[in-house]
Amino acid sequence: MNLKELYFNRLSLKTEPIIDDTTLRDGVQMPGLAVSPEDAAEIARLLDKIGVERIELHHYQESDKKAAKMIHDLNLSARIAGWCRAVKEDIDDAISCGFEEVGISHPVSYIHLRAKWPDKTDEELLERVVDAVEYAARDHGLRVFVHGEDSTRADWEFEKKFINAVADAGAECYRICDTVGIGLSDPAAPLPNGIPAKVKAIKAETKIESIEIHAHDDFGNAVENTMAAIRAASGVWDKIYASTTFLGIGERAGNAETEKVILNLYMHYGVKKYEGKTPLLKKLADFISKATGYKIPPNKAIVGDYAFAHESGIHTHGVLRNPLTYEPYPPELVGNKRRLTIGKHSGRAIVKHKIQELTGRTPSEEQVLAVLSKIKKIYEGGRKASLREEEFRRILSEVGLS
Repeated sequence: MNLKELYFNRLSLKTEPIIDDTTLRDGVQMPGLAVSPEDAAEIARLLDKIGVERIELHHYQESDKKAAKMIHDLNLSARIAGWCRAVKEDIDDAISCGFEEVGISHPVSYIHLRAKWPDKTDEELLERVVDAVEYAARDHGLRVFVHGEDSTRADWEFEKKFINAVADAGAECYRICDTVGIGLSDPAAPLPNGIPAKVKAIKAETKIESIEIHAHDDFGNAVENTMAAIRAASGVWDKIYASTTFLGIGERAGNAETEKVILNLYMHYGVKKYEGKTPLLKKLADFISKATGYKIPPNKAIVGDYAFAHESGIHTHGVLRNPLTYEPYPPELVGNKRRLTIGKHSGRAIVKHKIQELTGRTPSEEQVLAVLSKIKKIYEGGRKASLREEEFRRILSEVGLS
C-alpha cells in the first residue's frame, strides 16, 4: 500500500471543485508587483497545466490587453474570463478583448453600498447590477459570474434579493467574496460570516445555478475558508468554484493559495484530476516569483525552498532513516526537493551523512566530533545562516577529510 493510501484520501466529496485562479487579476494587484504580457501568458499556460479550469484576467491597460490576446491565442483548456465592474463600458472593453465570459463585481454589504452610493436606494442599486448582467448575458451572449463584494458582512435579506435578481438577469454563478477575511469556517457560525451557512443558504433560498468562494487572508484563514466552502457544498451543490491566487498574492494579506487548495483536494479528498500535475507546483511558483518580483518566503508551504529543509539533529536523524518521520509526502510530489543543511542545530547524523556525500568516505567518530566542534565555534561567533557547501568543505580539509 502506498503513502497516499495509508495516510490520505480518508474523505470524499460529493461536489466538483473547480479552481478559478485570479493570480493575473487579484494577485497582481498586490502593491509592488507587475508582470509583462509574455510572462502573463506563460503563467496562464502553467496554470492550465496544473489543472486550473478558469483563469481570471485584467484587461484595461494596454499591456493587459496584449496579455489577454496572447493567452487567448494559446487555446488553453482553461476558460478565460475578464473582470468588470457593473458598468457597460467595462463589459464592452471585455468584449473588445475577445472574452466570452466575465465576472461582474458589485458590493452587497451596506458598509460598501452606503459609502459608495449614499443617495441610491436598494432597488436602484439592484437595477444597476441587473442592467449590467442583462447587457452582458442577454445582449451579448456572455457567460456571467457575479461577484458579491463583502458578502460576509452583507445583510442576508438584501443579498438574497441581489442573488435572485442577477440569476433572473442571466448570471450563472454567484461569488461569495470574503473581502476582508472575516469569514468563519465553523459550520455553527451564522450568517453573514459563516461560510458553510452561506453556501447552504444560497442553495436553499436562491435561483442561482452555481456558486464560488473568494477568500481573503486578513485573519490567515483564506485556505481554511475555501476548503470549508467546498466541504459545505458537498452533497448540496453539483460543483463549486474556488477563486484563488498562486502563492496567495493579492491586496493586503492576499488570498487563498492555489497550490494549497489543489494539494488539499488531491491528498485529503482524492480529487483525481490533479494526478500527475502537482509536480509542476514548484516550477510555477518560481516562475511567478521571477516574473513579478515577489519573493517567496523560504518556509512557504509546498513550494518554499525550505519546505523540505532539515537542519536540527532530531529532524535530520529521523529523515535520514525514514523521510516519513518529518515529511508528510515526498518533495518530488510537488516538484520540490529535500535539503539537508549544516548549521547551529546540526547533529552527528547529518554531519556524518554530509561527509559521506561529499567525500565518499565514512568518517570515524572522532572525525565527526572534530567537524562538529568547528561548526559549534562558528556559531558561537554569532553566525546565523546555514553553512555553504564550500565552507563545509573547508572544515573537512582542516580535519583531514578532503
